[in-house]
Amino acid sequence: MTAQVSIKNRSAFHEYFIDNTYVAGIVLFGTEVKSIRDGKASFNDSYCIIQKGEIWLKSLHISPYSHGTVNNHDPDRDRKLLLQKREIRRIESKLKEKGYTLVPLKIFMTGKNFIKIEIGLGKGKKLYDKRESIKKKDQERDLKRYLK
Repeated sequence: MTAQVSIKNRSAFHEYFIDNTYVAGIVLFGTEVKSIRDGKASFNDSYCIIQKGEIWLKSLHISPYSHGTVNNHDPDRDRKLLLQKREIRRIESKLKEKGYTLVPLKIFMTGKNFIKIEIGLGKGKKLYDKRESIKKKDQERDLKRYLK
């Protein structure tokens, strides 16, 4: 039995206000799945774009599988996300509004051992919003320490 994998993009919540979230399938090679199970994925500077009615995940780094052969995957290749057409159209209409971006939030494994990705429509935070978030987190942390 494999452990449940969940890799989060913590910087996305710091950089954006997340409005809507969607769960999408992701097209992966076998060695990519094994690397994700080992927790070897990084969200640094990754983002999603829509091309020809399809959503693509750009610059998600999945490290090469340690026991892979010469057929190992390219770590920074573009990966296709699988969503229903009506969801893609809804996302596309939101992206046309000013300030919205499609951001990957979390990679996780379902009960049936499928790898899924959670993406969110985010609106960029200003510097004062980020300071406000940090202040709020610090207050919550201090409150938890005080209650223990």
